[in-house]
Amino acid sequence: MTDAQFEIQLIASLVAIACAIPGTFLVLRKMAMISDAISHSILPGIVVGFFITQDLNSPLLILLAAMTGVLTVVLVEKIQKTKLVKEDTAIGLVFPALFSIGVILIAKFANDVHLDIDAVLLGELAFTPFDRVFYGDIDLGPKSLWVIGIILSVTLTLLFLFFKELKLSTFDAGLATSLGFSPVILHYGLMSVASITTVGAFDAVGAILVVALMIAPAASAYLLTTNLKKMIGLACFFGVFSAISGYWVAHWLDASIAGSITTMLGVVFLFVYLFAPSKGLIAVLYREKQQRIEVSLITFLLHLKNHSEKRERHVNHLNEHINWEKVRSKTVLTLALKNNMILITDDIVSLTDKGDEFTSKAIEYILTNEDSLIEDMKDDFFLFRG
Repeated sequence: MTDAQFEIQLIASLVAIACAIPGTFLVLRKMAMISDAISHSILPGIVVGFFITQDLNSPLLILLAAMTGVLTVVLVEKIQKTKLVKEDTAIGLVFPALFSIGVILIAKFANDVHLDIDAVLLGELAFTPFDRVFYGDIDLGPKSLWVIGIILSVTLTLLFLFFKELKLSTFDAGLATSLGFSPVILHYGLMSVASITTVGAFDAVGAILVVALMIAPAASAYLLTTNLKKMIGLACFFGVFSAISGYWVAHWLDASIAGSITTMLGVVFLFVYLFAPSKGLIAVLYREKQQRIEVSLITFLLHLKNHSEKRERHVNHLNEHINWEKVRSKTVLTLALKNNMILITDDIVSLTDKGDEFTSKAIEYILTNEDSLIEDMKDDFFLFRG
């Protein structure tokens, strides 16, 4: 592995971590698409900063771009608070307008500047090792590495200093206010960090990958844990894993590095979406299947509770009168026997003491519709534990 390959992967990994931290809070606050808005609407800030300084390397560009990102959030919230449109509509109104202003400014005052659409949208990590920082004759490394390294250091410092406040304002803004924290200041602080991170990563990875790195790792982590610290850690891990694996996929396919990283982010999310232990699609479908069987079991036990005649309690009655298929009937009978709810003697089904108690509680729940009762029933009886 060459030095350039190592630097590309290091820059991509640092960008992934820097994006994953604010991205986790954006996902939890249900503001995922605001990152897309910020990544596009910062263009007029960059353009105005360039007109002022005539230097693409000036820190003023990052400052003005970050201010434009915060302006985007303010405008979206102002429009949303009118209650005339929803947040997604407000985002769809604001960021195309600001992005268009940036394009118009370039067309009007800098039409001799060539905009590489691939570099703007997808970025080109392969070129980052060539744009380097020198102190005299000393090579200090790629400029993007320094920019994103400084941003990441500031982000981590702010996270450690204000983690409790961010956590509280994210999950309970009312409690945060009552304890003396200002959710508004924390909110705009978070938006400022997201904006600055977007600007810092924009030159290296482009708009699309910035959005993907902010949202996809955090969304994947959200499906795996409810612990905020673990969520941030998992989001950083998924981002770094996708960055490194995406680079080698691009190397193998001779394709866009940023495009391959974005693809790997999608693959990771798809895998987690399908196989997450509690929130994954397969787990949800399995749980729904269990719940359908549980409902069938309760229906059957209630039927036994309400009928004493043998004909109504014969095993064949499940098929003949309740009109269940044989597979469903067998599943319900097996589950009831496994949980010691019934006894079968000469094909006649009877409730056990446990089954009778369970059914009585089920009737009580049906009559009162108190959620606490059904939770107690699940703790006492349910059901697939054997």
